[in-house]
Amino acid sequence: MISLARRHCRTPLIASGGAGSLNDFEKAIAAGADALLAASIFHFGVFRIGAVKEHLRNSGYIIR
Repeated sequence: MISLARRHCRTPLIASGGAGSLNDFEKAIAAGADALLAASIFHFGVFRIGAVKEHLRNSGYIIR
């Protein structure tokens, strides 16, 4: 769905929701997302914010 939206959207595209694994964040970026949004996975303790950031940094992405 992200790659389809990317083809039609010229503004920054934020992927929101649906992450069930750390690799899902990478997949969203690879599909064309400019930014990522996540909430429930942190609220329910599935992942820690630091773990997601560390995973993406280790995969070569620049993270704020």
